[in-house]
Amino acid sequence: MQLSDMKIIVTGAAQGMGAHFARRLAEAGAQVAAGDVKEELLAELVEATKGSKGKLFAKKLDVSNEADVGAFVEWAHGAMGGLNGLVNNAGILRDGLLVKKDRTTGAITKMTKDQWDAVIGVNLTGAVMMVRETVAKMVATEQKPGVIVNMSSVARHGNRGQSNYSSAKAALAAQSVTWSREFAPFGIRVNAVAPGMVETPMTQGMNQKARDAIVASIPVGRIGVPEDLWLAVKFAIECDYFNGRVIDVDGGAGL
Repeated sequence: MQLSDMKIIVTGAAQGMGAHFARRLAEAGAQVAAGDVKEELLAELVEATKGSKGKLFAKKLDVSNEADVGAFVEWAHGAMGGLNGLVNNAGILRDGLLVKKDRTTGAITKMTKDQWDAVIGVNLTGAVMMVRETVAKMVATEQKPGVIVNMSSVARHGNRGQSNYSSAKAALAAQSVTWSREFAPFGIRVNAVAPGMVETPMTQGMNQKARDAIVASIPVGRIGVPEDLWLAVKFAIECDYFNGRVIDVDGGAGL
């Protein structure tokens, strides 16, 4: 698929990787429907992409709200005059050990159900709802070929302090394979990109000691940047023979 032919939704598009993907797509001539809960940042994104070869539309979107997802997909289809792609990028972190014992006091703390539900609601259930509604619209309008790119994570292999996040990202990687088989008869490919540590607002709050330890574990000697992930997303969109697979983009670190 050519980027200039895309009429594509990007979720979590107000900042970080999502904003970078949306800008790059618009620059390449795509029509982009950008969604996020942060409306002020979306407005800045619209301004930043004026003058691009493509066109960017933006609207508030809470992927954890089923009705909001359905309404957004309908709006995106109308705004762009069609729909043939989705970059399923929205995500949050609510890290914590499932069970922790304080070495001094002996007090036991646990990951709360709210921490679990928030991450699963956005990173997994929200992603599933976005795929369901996007593909339903594409099939109903006989729009093909089409492509879905899900943002998983190398944390899908398991990562200390991320029971909720790892579970969501592992499930999304597995679903990408499932959907690639389910949607193939409709001419829709489904892939996933799995970042390692990437320089975004979501990760910039880490303490320096933790950051230094992560950099030391990465063979290429640095944390990733959104452009690194864009190159993988671009490949997943453009390569018509790439389907049902996950690309790890982590500098060779693994977890």
